[in-house]
Amino acid sequence: MAEPIVKSSADRSNGKTLVVTLSDRLRTQIETGAYPPGSRLPSEAQLTREFSVSRTVVREAVAALRSDGLVEPRQGAGVFVLDPKPSLDLPFKNIDFVRISSMIEMLELRTAVEVEAAGLAAQRRSPAQEENILHALQTLRGFSQAGKTSVEADFDLHLAISDATNNPRFRDFLSMVGANLIPRRALEKTDDDSATDSYLRGLDAEHEKIVAAILDGNEQAARDAMRQHLKGSQSRYRNLLRQATA
Repeated sequence: MAEPIVKSSADRSNGKTLVVTLSDRLRTQIETGAYPPGSRLPSEAQLTREFSVSRTVVREAVAALRSDGLVEPRQGAGVFVLDPKPSLDLPFKNIDFVRISSMIEMLELRTAVEVEAAGLAAQRRSPAQEENILHALQTLRGFSQAGKTSVEADFDLHLAISDATNNPRFRDFLSMVGANLIPRRALEKTDDDSATDSYLRGLDAEHEKIVAAILDGNEQAARDAMRQHLKGSQSRYRNLLRQATA
């Protein structure tokens, strides 16, 4: 029997939720061959008992695995593990992240996609997805306040919002683009601590505004806040790169 999932304070500080923890456990079991391709996962009731979680947590964890192409539900038969996807040369992997022009092009594309994602998240989010977004925001805020590198935490928040659209293509897009597109990576090359602190406080406020609108179910406010955030990033990125190369 698997070890039950306990939502510890360490899990909360890392932005982990029961859904994320369970999906990670199952993903590891699939990748290590405990559930080989073609095999059936334990039933929803079995997973509920095995990991001491609710049926809702099991369903959302399985949905996350399905969106990653790892499993496939078959009506009346259960959930089956799929053959691994062949390695593909993905788009957006040849971006020159040092060139301002490349960064601005990608930020414009992100704006077009993520503004809609924020609106859909405000419409479609589930309680578990709200929790994921809040934990991601809290983790990002903690890294920022501690002066730690927060690029991955920033990206994780945007991924959590994309997941709340309940359309896996939004996460697919962001995953292809990658965390290198987060403008604060350039900020970390600067030596002006006061400018850095002011910049991070501004970003925290923008993220909080986006999350508040999503949790309030205010589609237009969520879109507006995400648009303001990403368009501001375009301007800030130009300035930051100029400072870093001056």
